[in-house]
Amino acid sequence: MKVRLSAEAETELETIGDRIAQDDPARAVSFVTELRQACLALAEFPRRFPRVAGFEGCGVRHRVHGNYLIFYRVDESEVFVLHVLHWAMDYGPILFCG
Repeated sequence: MKVRLSAEAETELETIGDRIAQDDPARAVSFVTELRQACLALAEFPRRFPRVAGFEGCGVRHRVHGNYLIFYRVDESEVFVLHVLHWAMDYGPILFCG
Protein backbone atom coordinates (compact mmCIF):
# COMPACT_ATOMS: atom_id res chain seq x y z
CA MET A 1 0.00 0.00 0.00
CA LYS A 2 1.21 3.49 -0.82
CA VAL A 3 1.82 6.10 1.92
CA ARG A 4 1.43 9.78 1.12
CA LEU A 5 2.14 12.68 3.50
CA SER A 6 0.07 15.84 3.37
CA ALA A 7 1.76 19.20 2.90
CA GLU A 8 0.87 19.94 6.53
CA ALA A 9 2.58 16.75 7.75
CA GLU A 10 5.71 17.59 5.74
CA THR A 11 5.77 21.10 7.25
CA GLU A 12 5.25 19.67 10.74
CA LEU A 13 8.19 17.30 10.28
CA GLU A 14 10.37 20.26 9.25
CA THR A 15 9.23 22.25 12.28
CA ILE A 16 9.96 19.33 14.62
CA GLY A 17 13.42 19.00 13.10
CA ASP A 18 14.09 22.73 13.42
CA ARG A 19 13.08 22.69 17.09
CA ILE A 20 15.31 19.73 17.93
CA ALA A 21 18.20 21.15 15.88
CA GLN A 22 18.43 24.16 18.19
CA ASP A 23 19.90 21.81 20.82
CA ASP A 24 21.17 18.83 18.83
CA PRO A 25 21.39 19.05 15.03
CA ALA A 26 22.46 15.42 14.59
CA ARG A 27 19.55 14.16 16.67
CA ALA A 28 17.16 16.37 14.70
CA VAL A 29 18.10 14.58 11.48
CA SER A 30 17.89 11.11 13.01
CA PHE A 31 14.61 11.75 14.82
CA VAL A 32 12.85 13.21 11.78
CA THR A 33 14.10 10.19 9.82
CA GLU A 34 12.59 7.92 12.51
CA LEU A 35 9.27 9.79 12.33
CA ARG A 36 9.22 9.55 8.53
CA GLN A 37 9.99 5.81 8.72
CA ALA A 38 7.14 5.38 11.23
CA CYS A 39 4.84 7.04 8.70
CA LEU A 40 6.05 4.85 5.84
CA ALA A 41 5.74 1.70 7.96
CA LEU A 42 1.98 2.29 8.08
CA ALA A 43 1.89 0.67 4.63
CA GLU A 44 2.40 -2.76 6.23
CA PHE A 45 -0.59 -2.89 8.60
CA PRO A 46 -2.46 0.41 8.26
CA ARG A 47 -5.48 -0.63 10.33
CA ARG A 48 -3.30 -1.84 13.21
CA PHE A 49 -3.56 1.43 15.12
CA PRO A 50 -6.76 2.78 16.72
CA ARG A 51 -9.14 5.38 15.45
CA VAL A 52 -9.01 8.70 17.24
CA ALA A 53 -11.78 9.17 19.80
CA GLY A 54 -14.27 11.68 18.46
CA PHE A 55 -13.10 11.21 14.87
CA GLU A 56 -14.13 7.60 14.30
CA GLY A 57 -16.67 8.64 11.66
CA CYS A 58 -13.92 10.27 9.62
CA GLY A 59 -11.69 7.23 9.84
CA VAL A 60 -8.82 9.17 11.41
CA ARG A 61 -6.33 6.86 13.14
CA HIS A 62 -3.17 7.58 15.07
CA ARG A 63 0.15 5.98 15.74
CA VAL A 64 2.43 7.02 18.59
CA HIS A 65 6.14 7.57 18.02
CA GLY A 66 7.97 8.95 21.03
CA ASN A 67 6.17 12.12 22.10
CA TYR A 68 4.47 12.50 18.72
CA LEU A 69 1.20 11.33 17.24
CA ILE A 70 0.96 10.47 13.56
CA PHE A 71 -2.62 11.05 12.38
CA TYR A 72 -3.72 9.31 9.19
CA ARG A 73 -6.58 7.90 7.12
CA VAL A 74 -6.68 4.65 5.17
CA ASP A 75 -8.56 3.98 1.96
CA GLU A 76 -8.44 1.08 -0.50
CA SER A 77 -5.18 2.09 -2.13
CA GLU A 78 -3.27 4.41 0.20
CA VAL A 79 -2.46 5.65 3.67
CA PHE A 80 -2.71 9.43 3.86
CA VAL A 81 -0.76 11.01 6.74
CA LEU A 82 -2.66 14.10 7.81
CA HIS A 83 -0.53 15.48 10.65
CA VAL A 84 2.45 14.75 12.89
CA LEU A 85 1.89 16.54 16.20
CA HIS A 86 3.29 16.55 19.73
CA TRP A 87 1.02 14.54 22.05
CA ALA A 88 0.48 17.56 24.34
CA MET A 89 -1.08 19.67 21.59
CA ASP A 90 -4.81 20.20 21.51
CA TYR A 91 -5.25 18.41 18.19
CA GLY A 92 -9.07 18.55 18.19
CA PRO A 93 -9.28 21.88 16.35
CA ILE A 94 -6.71 20.70 13.81
CA LEU A 95 -8.43 17.42 12.93
CA PHE A 96 -11.80 17.77 11.33
CA CYS A 97 -14.20 15.85 9.14
CA GLY A 98 -14.71 17.53 5.89
